[in-house]
Amino acid sequence: MGFEIRRKGKYEGVEKFVIKIKEVQEEAKVVLEKVQEEMKKYTDRKRAEVDEYKVGDLVILSTKDLKYQMVEKRTEKLIERFVGPYKIKKIILSNAVELELPSTIKIHLVVNVSRIQRYIGQVEGQKKE
Repeated sequence: MGFEIRRKGKYEGVEKFVIKIKEVQEEAKVVLEKVQEEMKKYTDRKRAEVDEYKVGDLVILSTKDLKYQMVEKRTEKLIERFVGPYKIKKIILSNAVELELPSTIKIHLVVNVSRIQRYIGQVEGQKKE
């Protein structure tokens, strides 16, 4: 990529113009690489490590996408944030898993890992509901 002088011509201004364009192009390339590195640095700060799930792990499911199904029971403000626990039936991708859901939850069985959290059992002496 770039501009090359094919042959020496009569016009000296054209050669100067091509040299100037090459310099501008190199400067732009350096600035773009610097900005790209800065953008990557700021983007990577927001990223978190993803939990590794295995088949059979117990997880709880976020109700963020289930609110319309759960509003019938009580007001939206009082709905649980997570329901479950449910077993992981199959690992589809590193960011998608298939769950064993009951027929009352009318969503696709494959969910993104951002919608689930690892289930931690109740502590001894904790009130069970």
